[in-house]
Amino acid sequence: MNRKPSMFEKIADFVTGKGFYLIVLACVAVIGLSGFVLVRSVQRGLTGDSDEPVSGSAQIVVTPAPPATARPQITAEPEPEPTIQVTQQPSAQPTPSSTPQPAESQAPESVHLVFTWPVSGAVIVPFSVDALAYDETMGDWRTHSALDIAAEPDTRVMATAAGTVSAVYDDPLMGTTVVIEHGNGLTSLYASLAENPTVQVGDEVYTGTIIGSAGNTAVAESGRASHIHFAMYQDGQAVDPEDYLPEK
Repeated sequence: MNRKPSMFEKIADFVTGKGFYLIVLACVAVIGLSGFVLVRSVQRGLTGDSDEPVSGSAQIVVTPAPPATARPQITAEPEPEPTIQVTQQPSAQPTPSSTPQPAESQAPESVHLVFTWPVSGAVIVPFSVDALAYDETMGDWRTHSALDIAAEPDTRVMATAAGTVSAVYDDPLMGTTVVIEHGNGLTSLYASLAENPTVQVGDEVYTGTIIGSAGNTAVAESGRASHIHFAMYQDGQAVDPEDYLPEK
């Protein structure tokens, strides 16, 4: 005799058969639906409750940058010129003395000069710049800005005063020449000397120092008796040497 299956047996047969796949499909559908509902809820939470599009004009507010602080304008000043500082040396204290000593006066250098004739011969042609004198060698009349003093060859020639030799040279017309600076613009010149004077440039000489010897080397005055040509200048201007020389 055939037994009729119960309700539970029918459900079991359904689950183990085709019903198993239907249940799985239903579960997948439920899970998908649940996920969709969850995603929509999240989107609404982010965009608001209304699904309507947001309308209106967007305004962009630009905050202006603070103005740049103006840099101070630097004006170039000329560098100050250095000032020369002169340091004064402390003056020496006078030493106490029972008898006061008179202060030594500072006289001009020219005051201390002592003059002498360069040679002892006679003046054969005097100093003359205001009147013309006849020149035997040139055969004409001309001025004469020196003294021609008679001197035999090899006669020793002396410095007329103390000073420094500033030039020694051979002049084409006046022969071997020596020039001495005496200070304060005063100069003496000795020409028609023998070759090779005994002094050279830079030598210090004194009144009567031998500077060379007579030699008759002045071609421009070769027509005259043996002599030396002696001139003096003050600040470059010819002066009469006899105004300085002692009387013979």
